[in-house]
Amino acid sequence: MRVYRIDMDFFNDLAEAGLIDTIMEENTVYLHYDTLARFERLVTWHYDLEINIPGLEVICQLLERIEHLQQQRYYPLNDSSSR
Repeated sequence: MRVYRIDMDFFNDLAEAGLIDTIMEENTVYLHYDTLARFERLVTWHYDLEINIPGLEVICQLLERIEHLQQQRYYPLNDSSSR
């Protein structure tokens, strides 16, 4: 188990912005396991590069767009070569 020393306001802001998925159990908020790698990147960008929440949102949106475009490139919906 890894322990992160971060500001809880930052953690809550990430969750509120929809950048991480959390689970509430018995008044305790947990980070969803599938979000852990993203959380680690966000923490690094925020604390090491001093990127604020709106900046993190923009970066994540751009990375999601890039991933989507790459998937379209490799797996086109209308593959004319199969006709």
